[in-house]
Amino acid sequence: MRPLELPGWKTALSWVAASLLAVLFLSSGIWKITDTQHWAVRVAQLKVPQSLSLAAALGLGIAETVGGVLVLVPRFRRWGAMLTGLLLVAFLIFFAVNYGALRGQECSCFPWVKRVVGPEFFLGDALLLLLAVAAGTWAKPPGSLRSAVVIVGAVAVFALVSYGVDVARQSGTKAPASVLVDGQPYSLEHGKVLLFFFNPECMHCLDAARRMSQFHWGDTRIVAVPVEQPQYAAQFLQETGLRGVVSTDFQKLKLVFTYTGYPSGVALVNGRERAPLTKFEGEEPRATLKQLGFVY
Repeated sequence: MRPLELPGWKTALSWVAASLLAVLFLSSGIWKITDTQHWAVRVAQLKVPQSLSLAAALGLGIAETVGGVLVLVPRFRRWGAMLTGLLLVAFLIFFAVNYGALRGQECSCFPWVKRVVGPEFFLGDALLLLLAVAAGTWAKPPGSLRSAVVIVGAVAVFALVSYGVDVARQSGTKAPASVLVDGQPYSLEHGKVLLFFFNPECMHCLDAARRMSQFHWGDTRIVAVPVEQPQYAAQFLQETGLRGVVSTDFQKLKLVFTYTGYPSGVALVNGRERAPLTKFEGEEPRATLKQLGFVY
């Protein structure tokens, strides 16, 4: 007997739901795979332990990409819907458990979609979960497990090669893995970090910090390092409006980077020096920082 044909509207709805999921999950997964170091920082900011952030970012990128590919192919759609649905459920549970700490924080997991953690966030993921249910429920029975495994392997290889190329491209002086901030290790190994050397009693430093507080920093992190008078560092940041953390590991950093005086800085990308910053007048350091992609 021939299997019963689904009504046309169900087939069409399955395709629409699958296409929307594929666009979102493929864009999100490929974004994480091709910029894993950046996403490791984002994941750590969302309360994932620092030691697991890189693996979590890479694993999420692979899972989301695989889900996006599978849900787009009719014979794999049901498996793809199950994978994307499980990921969405996991996201909902994680953010519900950590809601108190993460409420109001930006969570732009999908490109072009700006979201913050709040009631709308849960509503959005619940709607995506309904799309996964619709895509899977009205899909053809899955087949060819071997081909699906090949897809998983291909995506995993692509992710590892992409990460390897990213690491190989890194150059410049290697920064310490971490510095102390509030008595705890603070990682310098992932993402964009500006080390800002200053003296809280230096008027030139004060003026430079006030101007930098007006920059749009995006996901760049600022580590303010007092060269002298560290007891006034927190007050300095408060008065200037410069948003960052304070590290008193000046001597540790001085041994690694060429230090000429204050104010000065070092731009780090994934734990390696991209450029020193020694000019804090006129268009600088904004011009250099913008060229490096640290501000926009």
